[in-house]
Amino acid sequence: MTLAEFHASLGQPEPPPGLPPALAALWRDGKGDWDGAHQAAQADEGGDGDWVHAYLHRKEGDEGNASYWYRRARRPFARAPLAQEWDEIAQDLLARIA
Repeated sequence: MTLAEFHASLGQPEPPPGLPPALAALWRDGKGDWDGAHQAAQADEGGDGDWVHAYLHRKEGDEGNASYWYRRARRPFARAPLAQEWDEIAQDLLARIA
C-alpha cells in the first residue's frame, strides 16, 4: 500500500484489513479518533506503537509524555508539523509491510 492509498483509505468506515496495530492507530488518528488511536498504539507497546504513541501525545500537547514515548521508540522528539510527522510515520511503517 502506498502513502496515497493509505490516505485514500481514510474515506472508508473501517481501516484496511490486516494493518499492523501501529498503522491501525495512525489510521484512527487520521479519522479524528484520538482515543481509538491511543488504544491501538498501546496495544503495540514495545513496538512501532511506541512511535505512534509519542506522536499522539505530542499532538495532544503533552510534551513530557511524548518525550517518554519518543525515547522508548528510540526516536528523536519530532519538531516537524504534525501532518508531516504523520506522513513520515505512515511512510516508514508502510514500507515495512510492502
